Amino acid sequence: AEPAAVAPAAQPTPPAAAAPAAAAPITAARFDAAYLNNPAPAYPMLSRRLREEGQVMLRVLVSPDGRPNRIELRTSSGSERLDRAAEEAVARWRFVPARQGEAAVEAWVLVPIVFKLKGN
Repeated sequence: AEPAAVAPAAQPTPPAAAAPAAAAPITAARFDAAYLNNPAPAYPMLSRRLREEGQVMLRVLVSPDGRPNRIELRTSSGSERLDRAAEEAVARWRFVPARQGEAAVEAWVLVPIVFKLKGN
């Protein structure tokens, strides 16, 4: 006669995982600290001549070392020249990185850039 299959011994259940500690709060990335010396974008000459104005809203992924890893156009000014000038300037900026507890972390920040001609 064939031996009957023996049911495997019940495995002990692993101990319940301890409840994770509350995650440290995240402090948002910043671009407006005076010591960063981020220059305003150059106003494109043709845009000046055509009296183009507007606000560009950029979404910037800031690396833990404060550099822009990715720049997305969130809201256009209505002028491709102004949008491009804003993106080119912000690509050279430095940021205060977001922090989670004591650690710098990658995070998104919205950066508004306003193009306004004097006298308007």
